[in-house]
Amino acid sequence: MSYRRYVVTLIVLTLTLVLLALACLVFGSVEIPVRNIADIVMGKGGGNKAWEIIILQSRIPMIVTAALAGAALSVSGLMLQTTFNNPLAGPSILGVSSGAGLGVAIVILAMGGSLGGLLGEGVGSYIAILVGALMGAGVVLVVLIAFSAIVRSNTMLLIIGILVSYLTSSVVQLLNSVATEEGVHNYVAWGFGNFSGVSAAQMPVYAGIIILALMASMMMVKPLNALLLGARYARNLGINVPMTRNILLLITGVLTAVVTAFCGPIGFIGLVVPHIARMSLGTSNHSRLVPATILAGADIALLCSLASVSNPHGIIPINAITPIIGVPIILYIIINRRRIQYFN
Repeated sequence: MSYRRYVVTLIVLTLTLVLLALACLVFGSVEIPVRNIADIVMGKGGGNKAWEIIILQSRIPMIVTAALAGAALSVSGLMLQTTFNNPLAGPSILGVSSGAGLGVAIVILAMGGSLGGLLGEGVGSYIAILVGALMGAGVVLVVLIAFSAIVRSNTMLLIIGILVSYLTSSVVQLLNSVATEEGVHNYVAWGFGNFSGVSAAQMPVYAGIIILALMASMMMVKPLNALLLGARYARNLGINVPMTRNILLLITGVLTAVVTAFCGPIGFIGLVVPHIARMSLGTSNHSRLVPATILAGADIALLCSLASVSNPHGIIPINAITPIIGVPIILYIIINRRRIQYFN
């Protein structure tokens, strides 16, 4: 792949990110003149206190939340696909998102929904949900690591991930049957998925963890490239394969759990975006693929967010939008899998 193609791709993805962010600022359930939006963003005041609240406390946090969530889920999907050498691996397919969702369900449902709604108003509320999501994702990752040492077939590992998802869903249903009405309502609303639930007070925790984990994923570029050659070749190159795999799964678990805790179980982005980045670049070199995946994931998440809030009849759940984008791409990949070389 030429360096020029790589640079052009990054420029296009960056410009798209900027345009989508601006569109998310302008469009929404409340119509605000563009000139007033510009004044509010530049700190000049928009002449309307309600507009200032909408822009500064709703739309800007939503843009940051969506961009970081898309980047986190996309990089998670990329690392899982490389780790398990399977183009259909992803946080939702392998059950990582479901595990994080189970942790959140235990916090919300088992405690009677008494933590102050979806994420709560106090620090303790959303920290409890975050810890629950991290523990749930961690349990699933431990199960995947254990089975990956026994099961050599990538297809069988995907089936195990799907079975884990069914198992966690069953546990959630059991919790639903004994939870309070408030707890069930909060969990159902959280399960729809949205990028508007992270407040300015919660943003430092949310953004800080994701940015640190994304930086850690950038530092794993060389081991990821080594894994493309297979475990035996990676060992010959001096890579500690078990440790590398555990580190990659740890980063994946943190990214997925944080996004799931704050935004709900967002599907398809982690599975689809790495393929978009690969097809755009024409390479599986992670030194170029990871930055492109981060930008492409942020773009797709902002596009979904824009579609979600642009409906005049109300906000559309994110999980009602992502399959519309994801399913056609996955079908294309399945049909053309022989002509698309991923792991070489």
